[in-house]
Amino acid sequence: MINIFEVAETNEMIEKENLDVRTITLGISLLDCIDADLKLLNEKIYHKIYNAAKDLVSTGEYISDEYGIPIVNKRISVTPVALIGGAACKTPEDFVSIANTLDKVAHEVGVNFIGGYSALVSKGMTAADEMLIRSIPKALSVTERVCSSVNVGSTKTGIDMDAVKLMGEVIRETAEATKEQDSLGCAKLVVFCNAPDDNPFMAGAFHGITEADKIINVGVSGPGVVKTALEKVRGENFEVLCETIKKTAFKVTRVGQLVAKEASKRLDVPFGIVDLSLAPTPAIGDSVADILCEIGLEQVGAPGTTAALALLNDQVKKGGVMASSYVGGLSGAFIPVSEDKGMIDAVAAGALTLEKLEAMTCVCSVGLDMIAIPGDTKATTISGIIADEMAIGMVNQKTTAVRLIPVIGKGVGETVEFGGLLGYAPIMPVNSFSCDAFVGRGGRIPAPIHSFKN
Repeated sequence: MINIFEVAETNEMIEKENLDVRTITLGISLLDCIDADLKLLNEKIYHKIYNAAKDLVSTGEYISDEYGIPIVNKRISVTPVALIGGAACKTPEDFVSIANTLDKVAHEVGVNFIGGYSALVSKGMTAADEMLIRSIPKALSVTERVCSSVNVGSTKTGIDMDAVKLMGEVIRETAEATKEQDSLGCAKLVVFCNAPDDNPFMAGAFHGITEADKIINVGVSGPGVVKTALEKVRGENFEVLCETIKKTAFKVTRVGQLVAKEASKRLDVPFGIVDLSLAPTPAIGDSVADILCEIGLEQVGAPGTTAALALLNDQVKKGGVMASSYVGGLSGAFIPVSEDKGMIDAVAAGALTLEKLEAMTCVCSVGLDMIAIPGDTKATTISGIIADEMAIGMVNQKTTAVRLIPVIGKGVGETVEFGGLLGYAPIMPVNSFSCDAFVGRGGRIPAPIHSFKN
């Protein structure tokens, strides 16, 4: 139970410190929609999602009004579409028809995003996987709310370099296909290593095949709350610092637990997990970078940045895990550049580079996230960056991801505006030396020696 003292604290955090519930995400299995007839498949997908999610937005709004807790997004994740469309889809254009169905039902039920236009190819691609991947540029250019992800590696299987090479090309094509919107399609496309079995977090969300038919997941977000708490312990030692972060993460996660249980009850859908990640927004005072500066850095990117981020990530998990029955997702601290005002300022000041961000991803929750790069960046260079990030995930047995946005027609020193939660970003320089021969080898990078555990 949440007592009246916690309620008063929560109200303070909501009113003054940007505490909100980032999202309620309804996971929906589409396995029972599989059909060899493409028209019937699309009809089944539409009706399954509509019937499951028709009350999601209104329920979220009711809970928000009832408890006074802002719930920013209502979203849907579905079973990876490469699995669902394999029997019916004979061309990439057939897969695009499924993307249009997902977008249509997302509009009609009123959710912000629908994730699961995905393929899992860490060891190799089926014909359906490859068709879906090749369809991504078109799918993201003709839809508004569909998000896509591809898992190209894992600690157990290694890295599928054929898929990595293809994803470099697909990201370039997606940028070109959405260049009239400053290559916005790439902001809805994530490349993973070690993707979780079930991921409720956009843009890489999908409903895992090990999950129940429907599930409710909640993501909380409280960078501003943590920053305010740390302001009160400036100059104190690391023990006090860590205790403060843990206690604050506990309080933030309790809010997510409350919302998750209430949504589960009202929608009559099982409660899955609370994702207690510190996910920033472009709003001033809602920045992970600001927390790192409060820990003692002049600017993110300064020496000590990776250590400070590792500390923050660990203490958030330790504090949050006690506050909810089930914690999961990609819990910890996120470092998306365009969605974090402090990160944007650090890039503009010259303190934060792509290479430093890559080092930080060794200890953060995901990876190179929402980074705008010059529009003339080669596909092979993008593939090389993906390969580096996948290697970090594979060797460190953690989830890593890449969401790069080559903004067609723009270069270093310019800024791109995405709007809303996606924010804005300075175009970051990319190492110009070639990795063409490396990317062009083909095949698979083997799993590391420590993967052989059974």
